[in-house]
Amino acid sequence: MPRIDTDIKLDFKDVLVRPKRSTLKSRSEVDLMRSFIFRNSTKTYNGLPVMAANMDTVGTFEMAKALASHSLFTCIHKHYSVDEWKAFAAENPSTLKNLAVSAGTSQTDVVKLAQIVKAVPAIDYICLDVANGYSELFVQHVKTVREMFPEHTIMAGNVVTGEMVEELILAGADIIKVGIGPGSVCTTRKKAGVGYPQLSAVLECADAAHGLGGHIISDGGCTCPGDVVKAFGAGADYVMLGGMLAGHDQSGGETIERNGKKLKLFYGMSSSTAMTKHAGGVAEYRASEGKTVEVTYRGDVNGTVLDILGGLRSACTYVGAGKLKELSRRTTFIRVTQQTNNIFGNSS
Repeated sequence: MPRIDTDIKLDFKDVLVRPKRSTLKSRSEVDLMRSFIFRNSTKTYNGLPVMAANMDTVGTFEMAKALASHSLFTCIHKHYSVDEWKAFAAENPSTLKNLAVSAGTSQTDVVKLAQIVKAVPAIDYICLDVANGYSELFVQHVKTVREMFPEHTIMAGNVVTGEMVEELILAGADIIKVGIGPGSVCTTRKKAGVGYPQLSAVLECADAAHGLGGHIISDGGCTCPGDVVKAFGAGADYVMLGGMLAGHDQSGGETIERNGKKLKLFYGMSSSTAMTKHAGGVAEYRASEGKTVEVTYRGDVNGTVLDILGGLRSACTYVGAGKLKELSRRTTFIRVTQQTNNIFGNSS
């Protein structure tokens, strides 16, 4: 019979980080760089582990160039052609260590993935991305891709529970994408009634992954720099952003002008917009699980990146963490009923 798990699960909005005594004199003293050695590929990562999501309105080549200048990471969306990849790699060789090529589970995806990796051998990261990482088919797919690319670092997801994190790591993945339904343009929770509050998902999945020497990405649910802080504080190794990086010059999506205001389209990859664009429409056997929104044009992404990194440095000084690596060890969450005082609205 159905059962109810009565343990309370929390989202970013349900907590704040408690400040602690600190010896840091300035935010400038905080080191946000991380180094990881991956369990299955045995490759090493050095960088600042904030990443752009592999959505075609966010994970663009233009975004990769901008983020790489800050040592941030980009998961490139899967709809670029092999020729486009070759052209980008030839013109921007220094960015390749900070990006991943994305693929789904279809045979077409596998063939194209192999072609891209062959054409651009400097790529070290593969992102295997499906909406539902719980299928046995996906676990087998991870095993297959690991056999095909034994030296590449593989990201796989999405899942939200520890046992599935462990299964995907044991199948050959190095980094597990954690998040079902928290994204700003994801409607899985409304359409399917399935999901998991993101803070609790990260806490539980990080514990499972780290016990096996694996890593996780907190994917979705961040609305502001403070949420990025909470994801890292909960144990995420990487934090993936979609909506926070949408609407910029480097973002994909059509630009629109309405009533003298500049807007850009932003949509989920399971939305009818994305499926019509890339698959000719929504198949009869499924529902659209994403929405399309118009976000205010926000100019160059570098300003947003600096805002996010400034928030991270500030949080580290509040808890006495000289390095991002120390943030989760120095984080104590307190449950709250209110995050901010919005008497004068939500403007920043």
